Amino acid sequence: MSKTHIHRVDVHFGDCDPAGIVFFPNFSRWMDQASLAFFMACGVPPWRELEMTRGIVGTPLLEINTKFLRPATYGQTLEVHTHVEEWREKVLIQHHRILRDGELLCEGRETRAFVVRIPGSYKLKSIPIPEDIKALCQ
Repeated sequence: MSKTHIHRVDVHFGDCDPAGIVFFPNFSRWMDQASLAFFMACGVPPWRELEMTRGIVGTPLLEINTKFLRPATYGQTLEVHTHVEEWREKVLIQHHRILRDGELLCEGRETRAFVVRIPGSYKLKSIPIPEDIKALCQ
C-alpha cells in the first residue's frame, strides 16, 4: 500500500456551468494536480529537476476512468485523496477520491508511466519505475 496525500481544492464560480454545478472536466484537472502533489509530498523532486538530473520528464497520463456520484458547486472546499493503488514494471495506477465534508463526490483511477525523452527527438518512451521513487511513495 502506498502513502495517501490529501490535496485541497477551493471551487470557484468559474469552475461551474451556468447551473452552478462543477463542470465535469475540472474533476480531471484536480486529479492531475493531486497526482503531482502526491509525488512532491512523498519527497519526489519536481519533474524539471528530475529531467535535468535523471532524464525523467514526468508521469504522463495513459488512461483515466472516472465515476461521478454527487455534484459540487462554487464556495465549497473539496479534498482529493490520492494514493498509488498498483505498481507495475513501467506503469502505476493512481486512485483519487474527491470528497466534500467526508462525502464521496467523485472517484477516479489514472494509469501513468514514467518517461524519458528519446535522444534527438521530442518523442517519449516509458522506463521501469525507479525503485527509489517507488520507495518514497510507499
